Amino acid sequence: MQYRVLGATGAKLSVIGYGGILCCEVEQAEANQHVADAVARGVTYFDVAPSYFNGEAETKLGLALEPHRAGVFLACKTAKRDAVGAQAELEQSLRRLRTDHFDLYQMHAMTTMEDVDRVFAPGGAMEVLLGAREKGQTRFLGFSAHSAAAAVALFERFPFDSILCPFNFSTYLTGNFGPQIVEAARKRGAGMLALKGMARTAWPSGTTKESRGWSKCWYEPLTDRRQASLALRFTLGLGVAAAIPPGHAELFALALDVASEPTPLSASEENELRALAAATEPLFKAAA
Repeated sequence: MQYRVLGATGAKLSVIGYGGILCCEVEQAEANQHVADAVARGVTYFDVAPSYFNGEAETKLGLALEPHRAGVFLACKTAKRDAVGAQAELEQSLRRLRTDHFDLYQMHAMTTMEDVDRVFAPGGAMEVLLGAREKGQTRFLGFSAHSAAAAVALFERFPFDSILCPFNFSTYLTGNFGPQIVEAARKRGAGMLALKGMARTAWPSGTTKESRGWSKCWYEPLTDRRQASLALRFTLGLGVAAAIPPGHAELFALALDVASEPTPLSASEENELRALAAATEPLFKAAA
């Protein structure tokens, strides 16, 4: 396993993170073993949110991670924009995950400028994040974002330690989603954490969860080994500290194999990936 420092925090993370969704839709014993195997492979970064499968991810990951908690970096989130709701989610997440603190606590899925204004308003969620840090309930503060504009605005409002967002070959190369976030994060010394590094595109309209084959993926994943390798290496090449693969054990295993030696893309490999991006509809786009 390779390790990278998360921004200016000094914390070293495994370049592949374990998403809590991996624990969902399996028995607890299987989740326990899968987490233990991930730790044995050198995975130290674990990420989850209370909304994942209506709390199943937190509950099962909490049990599975309990024997290993002291040696890992645990990140969680709140989707609430107000202080009352965020405080309730924070306390619930700490209970479910059987811990007295998180290493990173994040505002979840920041998307609109209204989200930004609400969390910083009096009685907003930022009051809870700051209070949690003061009380030792979290070491670092961050956010996840599905909007480039919201991400840049958040960095302008507060010195966050990290950002978690889609850093994906197609969104970056053809959707203009990512370059401005990388620039803002680097300017402020914030760590970057990647979602959807192995995503291909959105599921075709009309497909059902049952018909997709990958029931825990909210997007069509790259399952071809070479394409997945190129895409993930592109993401890691952006300077992100770690990437979280899709929520299926087979895709997680593939990511671990790729990341054992995350070599930079060669010129010919980059051209191959650009051709794939040109033929792919990006999951996210940003204004030019």
